[in-house]
Amino acid sequence: MSRIGKKPVEIPTGVTVEQKGVKIKVTGPQGTLEMQCHPQIKVTIDKADAKIVVENDNPQDRRCKQLHGTMRALIANMVAGVTKGFERKMEIY
Repeated sequence: MSRIGKKPVEIPTGVTVEQKGVKIKVTGPQGTLEMQCHPQIKVTIDKADAKIVVENDNPQDRRCKQLHGTMRALIANMVAGVTKGFERKMEIY
């Protein structure tokens, strides 16, 4: 099982997360992002604890292990994108 996939994604205040089947929609102050998750990866939204939990249905399969960490990272990036937005920093010498 993926070490990154085990960590739940924190939902900050001002961000709403909706799930319809395999689609996840994240809305925040910077905009809205949507993503379609892989059907073998189970995503659960815990509104009481304000967390998103990503679970792997088949931990023995190599592809499912890879998708587990990837889906969690993509969801975490969606949450960060609607809260902080996109920023580019450059160092000029």
